[in-house]
Amino acid sequence: MTTRTMPSAEFEDQASLILAAEDCEPSDFSRLHYFAKSDERLIGKLIAHGPVLLRGSRGSGKSALMIEASRRLSPSISDGTAIGIYVSLRHLELLRAQQDAYERFFCELLLRELRKALIDLDCDIEARPTVTSIQYALSEISYRLKKRIVLFFDDAAHIGREASLAEFFDIFRTISSNAVSCKAAIYPGVTRFGTRFDVYNDATVLDVSRNEVLPEFRTLFADIMSLRYPSLSDERFCGVEERKDAASFLGLAVLGNMRAFVFACNTILEQASGTTIGLSTMTDTLLSLATNHYWPLLEELEPKLGIYGPMIKPARRVAEILFTECGKISGARSVLVHRDITEALAKPLEILEYVGFISKRDASRAMKSGGRGARYAVNLCNLLEYTPGTRLTRELSDRWSKERIDPVELHRSHELMKVEIPTAGDSADLAILNEPIDKLRKSKTYPYGLTDEKITVLQGAEIATVGNLAEASDEDLLKLHYVGPGYVKRFRNVVGQAIWM
Repeated sequence: MTTRTMPSAEFEDQASLILAAEDCEPSDFSRLHYFAKSDERLIGKLIAHGPVLLRGSRGSGKSALMIEASRRLSPSISDGTAIGIYVSLRHLELLRAQQDAYERFFCELLLRELRKALIDLDCDIEARPTVTSIQYALSEISYRLKKRIVLFFDDAAHIGREASLAEFFDIFRTISSNAVSCKAAIYPGVTRFGTRFDVYNDATVLDVSRNEVLPEFRTLFADIMSLRYPSLSDERFCGVEERKDAASFLGLAVLGNMRAFVFACNTILEQASGTTIGLSTMTDTLLSLATNHYWPLLEELEPKLGIYGPMIKPARRVAEILFTECGKISGARSVLVHRDITEALAKPLEILEYVGFISKRDASRAMKSGGRGARYAVNLCNLLEYTPGTRLTRELSDRWSKERIDPVELHRSHELMKVEIPTAGDSADLAILNEPIDKLRKSKTYPYGLTDEKITVLQGAEIATVGNLAEASDEDLLKLHYVGPGYVKRFRNVVGQAIWM
């Protein structure tokens, strides 16, 4: 296999636009992704026997880990003991379907991916689109090839649509066996596993959380910056010592979230504009991410949440309170929230963790004045907005980096308990599907969006909504003016990111 090469500037420009691992060209995957020791441990468990649920927030790198695990079990590896098959569940029909309809479409999708993966082994799979038929066929293929089958189901859970998860986990549990290992990527807080699936007995749960206390945290983000952004060299940094320190600090600022780190590096390039990079640039970068990335995420998320759309307003209020409390104490960057509050605000906290405003570091920790609570780290981009002076100084940077300050404790008498939680909405439909197509225009909310020219082309073809574009066939899109295979893929990626990311 030959690897496509390109000038570093062109590659850097392309890399800055790739927000999801599944959108990355296979030939560029290794150049854009680096895996630390903690990631290697996760990949090892994904490759091993047994069912696994890989849990992490939006943009934490779940897809990259699953794709890398499947690459290491490629059917083309003749002496391998297992075959890995990556299956993306980013399909509109799966979001809309329930019960029998869900099972039928899921099985048709799985059969299609299995046939594509096994074609090089001259091994066809003879099965009907039913769970029992596929279960039997997979066992037979495993026996014939003398290899274990590992299925990597990505985007198995959509934060705004939990109704179909019971059907998925029934299938997940049924297919899993000694011959077939099922793995699935899910988000924090998913609770509807169904009555037949016991999450802690029927699977091993792995958390994707790049914690700053891990020894490889510092080098991980420096290596990623070097891979994706070669122009951000050591010589360009001043006042923040060197690139490794800057990369480590940005990783800390975004709570170890890979997608947010890419946005941070993109922002540094825009802010620096060929000049040196110091504390002033870092300040502008953090504040820009707060304004142009984090707060717009809540706006972007609302039409994706289905029945949980009304939870966005209280989630925003909770975020404002958490950042305000941390901002009162210089250097504090985590909060310890009493368990009564976390139970009362479970869904808003889940939403904030999903979009990267907070990250749970301890599930249960003793509080100084009694009781127990969960400790959440908060992202430093929004926190800087609520810090007196809203300016990153050397002293503040050192305090945040070394976390000398104890977490701020919020007890059950705190005003957080007064945040009103609305009832869930009636409709499970995702409002994003009914949004006009110009919703996908490149903007702060959709930085990966479409140009005005392409939106005009779509509107002229009576593709008026996001749902219309999602349902359009490749053949129909290729008939449009100045739309080739490359832009069809771009359409698919943009819609996928709009609905799932």
